[in-house]
Amino acid sequence: MNITNKTVLITGGGSGIGFEIAKLLSEKGNKVIITGRSEARLQKAAAQLNNVSVIAADITNETAVEKLVTQIKQEYGKLDILINNAGNAYAYNLAKEGNTFQKAKEEFETNLFSILRLTDKLLPVLSAQTEGAIVNVSSVVAFVPAGDISTYSASKAALHSYTQSLRHALQKTAIKVFELMPPLVNTEFSKDIGGENGIHPNVVAEGLIDALEKDEYEIHIGNTAYVYQLSLSSPAEAFNLMNQRGEA
Repeated sequence: MNITNKTVLITGGGSGIGFEIAKLLSEKGNKVIITGRSEARLQKAAAQLNNVSVIAADITNETAVEKLVTQIKQEYGKLDILINNAGNAYAYNLAKEGNTFQKAKEEFETNLFSILRLTDKLLPVLSAQTEGAIVNVSSVVAFVPAGDISTYSASKAALHSYTQSLRHALQKTAIKVFELMPPLVNTEFSKDIGGENGIHPNVVAEGLIDALEKDEYEIHIGNTAYVYQLSLSSPAEAFNLMNQRGEA
């Protein structure tokens, strides 16, 4: 698809993968909107980029989402690409720590339910364009779970399933559905799960840009491609590999 002169919304755009995606898309002549909970973080990010604007919003809050959608309609008049990048993760041992339900609830709220709501609200806006796209950022753990981020893995597996169904539902429309599936990435978000051993978020952003231009809908970045193939040929070996290396 053409990825110039588009209006793009990126959730979790103030840092990490979202920031790097915003940077590359703004450099291609797109109008980029970044959103997240922290106004200060968003403003700091936008100050480093060109043609990037800020809307602070908690996408897990229904009222905030309604306000966000209204603001996009009123101030921008259109939306071509929605990138659902915001995420939440807890690293913990299922056998040793309690409160699994609460941790999982918070992860699913951000990693799945907020995406369902925001996508539903913005589908009519995206559908008004001659060409549109939805990008859901999941993870290699959608294929093979990592034991130290078990409920996060489950939320990403659910997102993967939803993304496949959404792509099928929209296949006869002008909206293309992409899924970005990175391995462990070196970001502040992943520092509790060994993020310093991960790839740079710019590698993920570059992979997305390339896939958008080529209409490659399921985007396996770095080690994800290998883990995916291994999960098909030997699920047990893939699980052992994932949990020995702590990939996420």
